[in-house]
Amino acid sequence: MFCSLVTIAALWCAQPAGCTEPPTTPKAEQLMAQTRPKLQQELRDKGFTLGQPIFVRIFKIPGMLEVWMDKGRGFELFKTYRVCNYSGFPGPKVNEGDWQAPEGFYSVTAEQMNPKSAYHLAFDVGYPNEFDQAKNRTGSLIMVHGDCQSVGCFAMTNGRIEEIYVLAHDALRQGQERFAVHIFPFVMTPLNLKKFATSPWIKFWQTLEPGYTAFEQSRQVPEISVRNGEYVVASRNHRLAMQHTFEQDR
Repeated sequence: MFCSLVTIAALWCAQPAGCTEPPTTPKAEQLMAQTRPKLQQELRDKGFTLGQPIFVRIFKIPGMLEVWMDKGRGFELFKTYRVCNYSGFPGPKVNEGDWQAPEGFYSVTAEQMNPKSAYHLAFDVGYPNEFDQAKNRTGSLIMVHGDCQSVGCFAMTNGRIEEIYVLAHDALRQGQERFAVHIFPFVMTPLNLKKFATSPWIKFWQTLEPGYTAFEQSRQVPEISVRNGEYVVASRNHRLAMQHTFEQDR
């Protein structure tokens, strides 16, 4: 199976009772029940509570997935998980079947949770988003999943995806309308951007940097929209328009 919306801040339903419940199966319920006790203890030890809103960041280099949680005064890092496997190289996904994992700003609703995945447990990150569609990028079913196998997805070990899945499932079940998933080629520091300045993707990566920086500065997930086919970031205190004209769509 090939793995192949605009991200906004973590939202809460105005009426939680009307929110869509994440789908589930007996197998998924059993896995989550086995995972929760140890996970809840770790959360308590770090001052978090299961069900708090989450935010996910993925860095292809060095292959890490971060789960941040909102305690009510901004997001704090709960845990960093090593990505077991992903296919392709730094750079966005462009075409169906190119074996590339995407980069950009995505979001996950309850409907995107997949307890029936052939790869243990999974959720669809939401590729292609509005930006990808404006660039005529194709593909679908890009997942974060288990089984440590990947063809365009981000594969975790089963134990890691079980924890991540519970954190996502319970946040959505308790009222978070959607959670953001920001995927970067690397940590978007000036030094790293300079290091990769000769890449054909450097101009695209420069359009991702304001989203990274807005979160780093505020610890609030920025609102990200697409205007004229380009990302526009609105942080808590100011707007950052990404000024960029592609010489060609790679």
